[in-house]
Amino acid sequence: MECDASYICIFLSVFLRDLVYLSPILLFLLILIGALGIAMGRVEGWSTGSSLYHAFINATTVGYGDIKPEKTASRVLAVINAFVGLIFAGIIVGIGVHAVEAAMFSEL
Repeated sequence: MECDASYICIFLSVFLRDLVYLSPILLFLLILIGALGIAMGRVEGWSTGSSLYHAFINATTVGYGDIKPEKTASRVLAVINAFVGLIFAGIIVGIGVHAVEAAMFSEL
C-alpha cells in the first residue's frame, strides 16, 4: 500500500461531506452550549463574554478554573454543558474516524 495524495483527498472530501451532513446537529449543540453558558452566567452574575468563555472552556473539558460556578443551579448547568460538549466532541471524532476508514479502505 503506497501513501499518496489520494488518501488525503478522500479523507478531506469525506470529512467535509460528513460535517455538512451533520451540520444541523452540530449547530444545535453549539447553540445549546452557548445558551447553557448564558444561563449559567445569569445565575452567577457574569458578563455575557465571561459566560460564553466559561461555557466553551467547560464544554471542551479544558476547565482552566479561572471562572467557576459557585451556586448549585449553575453547577448543574455546568455538568449538563460538559455532557453536551462531550457529545459534540464525540460527533467530530466519529466524523474523523469515518473519514479515515473511507480513505484507508477505498483502494482495497
